Amino acid sequence: MNPMPQSSALDEETARAELYGLLAALFYAPPAPELLAQLRVAPTEAPSAGAYLEEPWRALVGAARAADDAAIQDEFDALFGGVGKPAVSVYGSEYLSGFLNEKPLAALREDLARLGLARDAAMPETEDHFACLCEVMRYLIAGDEVEVCNLTQQQAFFARHLQPWTERLCDALAAQALPFYAALAGFTRAFMAVEAQGFDLLD
Repeated sequence: MNPMPQSSALDEETARAELYGLLAALFYAPPAPELLAQLRVAPTEAPSAGAYLEEPWRALVGAARAADDAAIQDEFDALFGGVGKPAVSVYGSEYLSGFLNEKPLAALREDLARLGLARDAAMPETEDHFACLCEVMRYLIAGDEVEVCNLTQQQAFFARHLQPWTERLCDALAAQALPFYAALAGFTRAFMAVEAQGFDLLD
């Protein structure tokens, strides 16, 4: 894993896809020991000094190094697990409408269908889970279907289904003040800001 932004356009796209995949993994379930081991040895120096993601990435790697696997799992369980309403919701429809499974989810499903994507029946989470949306973005960046996997589709999907609410998700995570996921909130916020800026340049 080498998710720091690279110099060439191809490497940058690979890095973007990897980062969306990393966010999906960290938000979907307690991180696997193998993933945390990779994160702890990841390079923290950006190719060019002062890169926007360098400091939040260094903070995330540092938080992973400072905690053992069990402590990070405990954080995940405290934030997203338990019986009843979790401390932090990871579902877009709740942020956008105040309720789960509302109109934003229906609109998302329509867009996914247009992209030729559908939820696996075995998956317990609805499509508006932040991790699922990150996986869609990873596919739109790295997939082979050029009529679907292109910048135009990425921009539209991001603007409609991620950008309107991820800042609030990051705020909610940071407010809980659990070290690893607070660092993850900071990195997620920075990465989404970079994505939004990049898409703005396309207009």
